[in-house]
Amino acid sequence: MGHTPGVRQAQKQKTRQALLDAALGLLEEQSLSSLGLREVTRAAGVAPTAFYRHFRSTEDLGVALVEEALGSLHPMIRTTMSPVEDDDERIARAVELIAGHVAAHPAHVRFVARERHGGVQPVREAIREQLARFAEEVKSELATDASAAGWSDGDLRMLAGLYVDQMLITASLFLGTLDAPREEHRRAAATATRQLRLIGVGRRHWLD
Repeated sequence: MGHTPGVRQAQKQKTRQALLDAALGLLEEQSLSSLGLREVTRAAGVAPTAFYRHFRSTEDLGVALVEEALGSLHPMIRTTMSPVEDDDERIARAVELIAGHVAAHPAHVRFVARERHGGVQPVREAIREQLARFAEEVKSELATDASAAGWSDGDLRMLAGLYVDQMLITASLFLGTLDAPREEHRRAAATATRQLRLIGVGRRHWLD
């Protein structure tokens, strides 16, 4: 008696996720450009032929990892940038959210940090597209703020890009403190807070 379509689909999704998880684990120690298909399937516990039922190549798998790593962050970005009465409150919330995400998903953060400028073009492009989407979402949030009156669309886009880049820098700061003493984490948070405040100072005086 064959499996029902629902069971087959669940098994297919389970195998796909096993391949993604195996690749992510292997990428803790190497770049995507050096990753072999057989390495991934061996780590996932599936036959090499099963790989092609889910991905065309390791590059295709890398693009899927980008979507997994960054695709779910859009709500967090909107929460980070949503208006509050106090700028320090917004900054504290952003730093806390980023720190929490890094602690929960260090392998994903490390993967994006390494492959953003790595040797696999489709993956670089996928990361760039996701970051561009983040910047557009941040720009839309910034445009609703009363302090954005008089700003050009180009300047808002530039500011949004600064915030997105700073979020990546902040994530990298926290990534380096995961196995460090608690004091290192506090220093990273303080540095991230000061950097975001500096952007805020420039933002307030941009039209002066």
